Formats: sequence, structure tokens, C-alpha cells
Amino acid sequence: MDTRVATSSPLYLLERSDVGLVQLDRDLKVVAMNSFARRVLPVEDKQPFEKMVLSFHPERSQSKVKFLLDQAECPVSNPPPMTMIINIPERVLLIKVSKLSDLRGDTFGYTLVFYDITDAVIRDEPGASRPGTKRQLLKIPTVSANRIVLVDAASVRYVRAEGHYTWVHTAQGSSFCNLTIGDLEGRLDSGSFLRIHRSYIANLDYAEQIVRDDGKVLLKLSGDEDRGLPVARSSVPRLLDRLGITEVAAER
Repeated sequence: MDTRVATSSPLYLLERSDVGLVQLDRDLKVVAMNSFARRVLPVEDKQPFEKMVLSFHPERSQSKVKFLLDQAECPVSNPPPMTMIINIPERVLLIKVSKLSDLRGDTFGYTLVFYDITDAVIRDEPGASRPGTKRQLLKIPTVSANRIVLVDAASVRYVRAEGHYTWVHTAQGSSFCNLTIGDLEGRLDSGSFLRIHRSYIANLDYAEQIVRDDGKVLLKLSGDEDRGLPVARSSVPRLLDRLGITEVAAER
């Protein structure tokens, strides 16, 4: 076996990493937490018991965690553990939640398990350790059928926002991502990716055409047969500058 491949795989990284464990009661209050969870989660109070689990997450992540816990109340018997990606300062966590039932089958509480997958998806850059500097994503963690699929950032053509979540589009199709478009904008290579619209980030390595259609500017990517990605008026000058273009031709 080629150990170089095995030891660099995401599975290997998960197997050798510490596991965070948080035990919740049926009211979503913390009743137990292991030492790794206390170190990784942004917990200000070192005695977090009897507090709502949502209080330990950044405000932008609270709605995601609440959704994850709600989904654990699946009406079918033996529901699979729910999975979600949470982006906290300098770290990317893979979180799973499973409901616990008592002898009668009533909800007794929840177990929240998380892995720190930062080393599997983030590339260290010079100066990345400086305070306030975000570490760049080498792979984008996406969710598919309760599995985590790591998508190479270089293969991503564009990212589309959908509420608090995103869809990552490649030549092979689209994948659901729990990170917000703001999270991804700050973690993707700014040399290739540009936020062209409040709902779109484009990989300019795939840029092929810029056209004006009925007063709107569209960015077309290579191999794309649709009408193109919308470009916000405020983003047009920055996009043209990045591509070395001085004027946008009207579509004929």
C-alpha cells in the first residue's frame, strides 16, 4: 500500500484526529462535554452546563446548528445521524447529531459529535498564522447523502448562494455546502475567485465571455450553455479590471 496516499486521505485525518463530544438533554441544554470540545468550541465559560448549546456557536452558525438538531427529530425509526459543516474562526468542523431515546422510544436527549477537519480542507499560506488572516480552502467540504465530499477548489466553476447555504458548481454537477457565501468568499483563492454578485462567486479561470444583455452584464464561463452568471453593477468595474477589459460589448 502507498502510505503517502493513505496518510493524506480525509478518512485517515479523521481517524487520527480528536473527537469533540457534547451531550444535550431534550431541551438542548448541555449536560456533559469532553475536554476537546471545551478547547475547540468558542466557550467563554468553562462550566457550560445547563446552557443552551446554541450559545456556544457564533451567531451566524446558530441557525445551522438549530436546523441540524431539528432534523435529528426524524419521524422514521433509526434515523441516520445528521451531518453539517460549521465554519468558526480559523477552524472548519464536521458536526454530526444523533437523537437518543429511552426505553419507551421517547426523546431522551442528543449527542453532538464533531471532528476538526481543518487540516483536510485548508492550505497554509505565508502569513496565515497572523491574527485576523483567514486560512485558504484547498478543498470545499460539501454534503451528499449524509457523506462529506471534499471538492477541489480549483475545479469549482462558480458558487451560488441559497439562503444561509451554498451550491458548489463544477463540470460534474452541483454539490450542497453548509458554508455561507460569505464564509467561502473569505476562504477561496482571491487570485482566481471573485464575488460578482451577492449570490455568486465566479472562478475567473473559467471566464470566457462578458456580455451586456438588456442593460445587464453577464459573465459566461467556458463550457457553459446557459445565459451566464449575473454581475452586480457595483462589481462590473472590478471584474473588468481583473480581466483586463475596458469595455463590455452588447450581445447581438
